[in-house]
Amino acid sequence: MPMAHPQNKYADFEGLRERAVALRREGLSRRQIRDRLHVDNNDILNRLLEGEPPPEWTKRPNAKDDVRERARELRLQGWTYDQIQVELECSKSSISLWVRDLPKPDRRRTPEEASTIAKRGWEATLRRREEERQQAKAASKSTVGHLSDRELYLAGVVLYWAEGSKDKPYSRRERLQFINSDPNVITFFMRWLDVLGVAPERVRFRVSIHESANVTEAEEFWARLVGVDTTAFQTPTLKKHNPKTNRKNTSDAYRGCLVIYVLKSADLYRRMEGAWYGIVGAASATDLQNRT
Repeated sequence: MPMAHPQNKYADFEGLRERAVALRREGLSRRQIRDRLHVDNNDILNRLLEGEPPPEWTKRPNAKDDVRERARELRLQGWTYDQIQVELECSKSSISLWVRDLPKPDRRRTPEEASTIAKRGWEATLRRREEERQQAKAASKSTVGHLSDRELYLAGVVLYWAEGSKDKPYSRRERLQFINSDPNVITFFMRWLDVLGVAPERVRFRVSIHESANVTEAEEFWARLVGVDTTAFQTPTLKKHNPKTNRKNTSDAYRGCLVIYVLKSADLYRRMEGAWYGIVGAASATDLQNRT
């Protein structure tokens, strides 16, 4: 297929702008829009988004005037960056910018005091970073919205191909069997089975766990999560203890992994595998189209 001339890449500017504006109003950032539309020219991207304000989650919070003034007051009183950071819970880089024209205070603290203040400043930084982390996650979560059954089906196919048991030419395993330790992943997988139309009586469960753990509590935990009685669980798989292994999963929250498999699921497995390669093919075709 002949390659398009670079000057023709943005020939349908109005159509491209409509798509860019629509993505902007959905809450996407400039980087996300650039990657989605394959626009690698910043001038073009600026024209496409002209007049469209950025979503709230991408805006960097501006320092309030009263915080800046308070920082300057404290600096004039002889406070250090560490002390101002703890008091106002703002970054040292911001403080440096606000007070760089003011004289440096004389150091009047012992090394122990300096260490304590620095530690408190670092703790304040960690709290601020955690808040920013949670805000970014919440903002991204809110953009997902409702998922259709088709979207759930495709997401489940990708998840299964990453985590589920797969058929091999030398070992035929055409059945749905899935194992994971994340309760959220297990919940999603059970919802995926609903989308596939799998009846509950076709589903079997088994716990895979270290032999030193509380197997009964683990089975009760997973049974509550998937909505069945513990009597529905098959004999657990116990992992032998290796004294040379430095295990990290030794807390009370350790529940091992839940193994889920579906009886008579060869046809479902083939549908899943076919859909996976359909996703791969569609993605490859889209990439080729965008590069031509």
